Amino acid sequence: MKLVRVLFLLVGVALLAAIISNTDLKEAVGLVGQMSWGIAVVLGLFFIAFLGDVLVWQFTLSVSLSTQWFGRLWIVRLIGEAFNYTIPAGGMGGEPVKAVLLKRYFAIDYDEAIASLVMVKTINLIALICFLSVGFALMQFSIEIEDGYREVAGIGLVVLIVAILAFFLVQKFGLLSSTADLLNRRARRRWADRVAAKIQDVESRFNEFYGGNLTKFVVALCVAFVVWCFGVAEIYATLYFLGYPVSWSQAWMIEAAAQLIRSGTFFIPASLGAQEGIFVIMCGVFTGSPVSGFATALVRRIREIMWVAAGFSFGALVPKIWRPAS
Repeated sequence: MKLVRVLFLLVGVALLAAIISNTDLKEAVGLVGQMSWGIAVVLGLFFIAFLGDVLVWQFTLSVSLSTQWFGRLWIVRLIGEAFNYTIPAGGMGGEPVKAVLLKRYFAIDYDEAIASLVMVKTINLIALICFLSVGFALMQFSIEIEDGYREVAGIGLVVLIVAILAFFLVQKFGLLSSTADLLNRRARRRWADRVAAKIQDVESRFNEFYGGNLTKFVVALCVAFVVWCFGVAEIYATLYFLGYPVSWSQAWMIEAAAQLIRSGTFFIPASLGAQEGIFVIMCGVFTGSPVSGFATALVRRIREIMWVAAGFSFGALVPKIWRPAS
């Protein structure tokens, strides 16, 4: 498994090297340097979007919608996302960290923590499908987008919809517990009993949220969609401050393409190379300057690095600001 991760990392490095060799890196860095306080605007937009992500997570937990809990979850999510960015596990490497922090400092049992993390991931993915669908629709009316790009985007969107639908149905209809029961009857082992019981506990929380909290589910879904839209604002602001302004619809298509590529290249750590490549292609289409796309990718990487640094910094402070739950 470790060898596979290294190979995927090398694939990303190779992609990035190929892009750099065909791009004026000095010009791209110069563009980023000219942004001045524009970087602060981009960071501010992402900060607001991150607050929305925390609110979505708060909806899925059986905690009050208080500012105190919001602040706690903000810190836990910030730390967990730092691990998600850096651990090559398809954006899931930080989820166990979040569950452990909730258990250790706030006595939230692992069943509830795991269930909430799965549900918030599901909500975000469903909202992503809605967001990408809008982007795909805009592509159909864009004269700048070639037919080949539309076809690739359409295929990718369909594959993602099928995968996310399957992910949701597994939770909704208790398919995991049914499979665990079947294996348990065949294995007849105590550990199999415990695993089956844990899965049933987690799935009971799925049923409670999806079936008994429809209002919360819908509100969380709407908030998650708005969060994805902040990515459009981030692209719009980035290209504006780089000196290559685009329309809101063009910014939406760029961000939709980037998120589709990130979803399809989850096996590459941080989608290294793939994210840079799609920005170069899409920004090149709308601005006529592939360099603006690489500069946009650099700005996003700067934002990610700063957020990861903040997450690990808070992680180091947690033992000093929180006491373990008794």
